Amino acid sequence: MNEGLIPRRYAKALYKVAVGRGDADLLYGLMNRLVAACSQQPSLAGVIANPFVSVVDKTGLIVSAAGEGSGNSTFTDFLRLLADNRRLDMVFAIAREYAALYRREKGIYKVEVVSAAPLSDSDEKRLKDLINKNLQGGTMEYSSRVNPDLIGGFTVTIDNRKLDASVSNEFKQLRVSLLK
Repeated sequence: MNEGLIPRRYAKALYKVAVGRGDADLLYGLMNRLVAACSQQPSLAGVIANPFVSVVDKTGLIVSAAGEGSGNSTFTDFLRLLADNRRLDMVFAIAREYAALYRREKGIYKVEVVSAAPLSDSDEKRLKDLINKNLQGGTMEYSSRVNPDLIGGFTVTIDNRKLDASVSNEFKQLRVSLLK
């Protein structure tokens, strides 16, 4: 069966249960922390997938990675279901799917701005205002970082769409056109 289909189905079911119990917002925070933990420590997914690590230890690691609020009954029931169905190794994929589903349902856009140098407060505010105008009534989860490799300019990523207004991209485009 498709690796993406199973996490999507679990995430959808979890979302329905969480909405019914009034825990959707809390679980969104837990799932975001799980995704962040997996991104920061890629070996964590390997430990969870290891068949020689006990279910109790795996569950403990997941609860620890989820952090505050992980004692929630919906979350513990979810982990128990995954353990019973031998799907704990998919918890990070399910967490990503849950977060994406939650954002879609709530009209939240994930926005990341990468600039060559730190943006001034006024420039960042202008950029946020401009992005907000184009979100069609949605809200944004904004993050920014600096990447000197851009040489100059910035990139804006909204969910899967990317606007690249960097000098390094201009150089790439120039190189491609010269090679033609």
